[in-house]
Amino acid sequence: MPMHGTSLLVPSVKELAKQPMIEVPERYVRTNQDPPILSNTTSFPHVPVIDLHKLLFEDATELENLDHACKQWGFFQLINHGVNHSVVENMKIGVQQFFNLPMEEKKKLWQTTEDIQVFGQLFVVSEEQKLEWADMFYVNTFPLHVRNPHLIPSIAQPFRENLEAYCLEVKNLCITIIGLMTKALKVGTNEL
Repeated sequence: MPMHGTSLLVPSVKELAKQPMIEVPERYVRTNQDPPILSNTTSFPHVPVIDLHKLLFEDATELENLDHACKQWGFFQLINHGVNHSVVENMKIGVQQFFNLPMEEKKKLWQTTEDIQVFGQLFVVSEEQKLEWADMFYVNTFPLHVRNPHLIPSIAQPFRENLEAYCLEVKNLCITIIGLMTKALKVGTNEL
């Protein structure tokens, strides 16, 4: 069994999908899951939506909504977050272009058994484990000391620059949200 921060290596799903096959390999089939429930009703609870713009202007109702989302749900959708639209779009384009690269190019960033910060499939701990039908690109962004020091410089431009710009904007957003969460939850700034 691999240690924390390691993963067994598995083939690229995109490459598997190119091969002629009668059925999906057994490692990717999850027979023990309930089938998805398809419904046109609105009886399902909606994920809380939090408006950052309102929070920044000290809207008491929105602060209560954040408090409720944190305590009752543990997550929320954030709107009016202020992350530059072009930064988000450039990131999406870069990711799409990366995943569309030929496998020879992506293999330059292929994970090893010791380093999961790259391209591959994460947290594979046994040969019997059920796997996701997806390839992934994983990088620690902050703090800088947990980053693979060779990964970011290995990423081609403009994706590398777009990744850095996106990560910086999201880091700043995260700091803002944590500050607002401490206020909503009425905890000390060093407690959260």
